[in-house]
Amino acid sequence: MHKTEAEIVDLFSSVQGEGIFVGAKQIFVRFKRCNMSCVFCDERKDAEPRIYTPASLMSRITALEEASGMHHSVSLTGGEPLMYPDFLKVFLQLLRKAPMKSYLETNGTLPDEMAGVIDLVDIVAMDFKLPSSTGERAFWSEHFEFLKIAVKKSAFVKAVVTPDTKIEDVEKAVDIIKKIGKNIPFILQPATPVDLDDVKISNETLLKFLEVGLKNRLEYIRVIPQVHKMLNLK
Repeated sequence: MHKTEAEIVDLFSSVQGEGIFVGAKQIFVRFKRCNMSCVFCDERKDAEPRIYTPASLMSRITALEEASGMHHSVSLTGGEPLMYPDFLKVFLQLLRKAPMKSYLETNGTLPDEMAGVIDLVDIVAMDFKLPSSTGERAFWSEHFEFLKIAVKKSAFVKAVVTPDTKIEDVEKAVDIIKKIGKNIPFILQPATPVDLDDVKISNETLLKFLEVGLKNRLEYIRVIPQVHKMLNLK
């Protein structure tokens, strides 16, 4: 596969169900690869991708816009879109010329790749991967460097929280956000149960996590679940 091609597993029109833009109509472009394997990930690992060039993807998006009406933005999600930095450098220029707004959903662990495309991105929806939530190592230094770059544009931080999430991880996330800007929105997103016997995070725990942000005077900290799952949307 050429560097300016990307593996796309899904392309569709729907409603954003996460973060501060919840409810916005978007075109979703789901990239295949990811550099992480979070325990709560609900993406289909067996999904067969289609290979796109920037031009061929832009053509499909334009057709979808014409068929489905106007959209707030194009959500680049995954997987991890920043696994395809050379592709994005070309594609994002085409998107801007359309003109259409770009909304990058990212795990926030690849600051160098983010730096390479930040001038072409409109909105950054950045995850903080809390180690007690993901089951993986901590990415605090990567998140700190990434967020410093992301706030050059409209950006917010989202962290998936589970019954295993430690309050120390939430405190660390809040501390990083506070150092860069207390006005950066921070969304705590309860993990949606995948199986019927999965345990949900308690309301009491969510309130404790919210209190961490409030004590640190964050201007915008909220609990927002995956609304698209509640509405049975894709």
